[in-house]
Amino acid sequence: MKYLHLVWAALMRRKSRTVLTILSVLAAFLLYGLLDAVRVAFNSGGTIAGVDRVVVSSKYSIIQSLPESLVARVAATPGVRKVTWANWFGGYYQQPRNQLINFAIGADYFDVYPDYGVTPAMADALARTRTGVLVGKTLADRFGWKVGDKLPVMGSIFPDKATGETTWIFDIVGIYEAPDAASRALEQQVLLNWKYFDEANAYGSGQVGWLVVQVSDPQRSAAVAAAIDALSANSDHETKTQTEQEFNLSFARQMGDIGLIVTAIIGAVFFTLMLLTGNTMAQAVRERIPELATLKTLGFTDRSVLALVFLESLLLILIGGVLGMALAAALLPVVSAASGGMLLLPPISAASWAIGIALMIAIGAIVGVLPALRAMRLRIVDALAGR
Repeated sequence: MKYLHLVWAALMRRKSRTVLTILSVLAAFLLYGLLDAVRVAFNSGGTIAGVDRVVVSSKYSIIQSLPESLVARVAATPGVRKVTWANWFGGYYQQPRNQLINFAIGADYFDVYPDYGVTPAMADALARTRTGVLVGKTLADRFGWKVGDKLPVMGSIFPDKATGETTWIFDIVGIYEAPDAASRALEQQVLLNWKYFDEANAYGSGQVGWLVVQVSDPQRSAAVAAAIDALSANSDHETKTQTEQEFNLSFARQMGDIGLIVTAIIGAVFFTLMLLTGNTMAQAVRERIPELATLKTLGFTDRSVLALVFLESLLLILIGGVLGMALAAALLPVVSAASGGMLLLPPISAASWAIGIALMIAIGAIVGVLPALRAMRLRIVDALAGR
């Protein structure tokens, strides 16, 4: 470390170039920190043991429905306190870019999900109004909706049996507000009557998308889940009971392998970074050949010169990398909050930090090895003569 001041002086020889290179490294590791959090969020499912709510869906695909008759059988399973159900409806408001999260919900939905903050009066209004919907406050504020408004939803899947059109007209009977920040993502939803949806959609009736089961004893949730799946074993509607988190992530996984996509993006970014920083280091050493020769003349060994250049490369990457990951750690809560709770990103873990530091060292070593070897092999006479 006694030569650290020499390494720092070499970095500051061209301040603008060094600053721009550090900013490039910062941007690369900022992206790594953010995308790695996305990867972790999409790949974390959790175990079913100890949870008080589980989701029952088709074993083969989340888009395959289940018979409504399964509801009563699941409700009769020992250890089940309450059962409700829902269907994905989809659709958009006015323009395709205004995609809505619409669910047709069954009986007792708000008993199983008190997280919504729906009042008994709102639930009663939804039950009494065949075409009624409840909308979240965040969504209502975004589009300027209020109670009593007509809400036209252009469905993307289900046509109306009566009209043959995919446009459905609903009545807003309530605007709910989540009771805490952790449930704020629920305010992005539109909730309609499953019975109306079941009767009116042209694709048949008596089918539900998934069941939500509230268990009596969370410590027995795994056993209850196994008993529920056994009800439909070897049938044409076999089920898979899983945690809510895993079920929600399965929607996003329909786009593809999120982990692979993120890894490919990060790989491309780091490959570009190596080309950029490698060129920077090569140019920096080339400009300082007479200076390096002078160091050797003063008694610095070949290995000392190699170490100086090598440390310069490592320090350049480490400064930008650590700043980038620190900025990513600071931005993750901001990104989660800005998404309205739709994207809950975990903080950067110790494992991710360790991988990030290892990547910084590896990139620094790769881009610094050739310039360092060139500096080590430098002949004093040739360098001072300009050859």
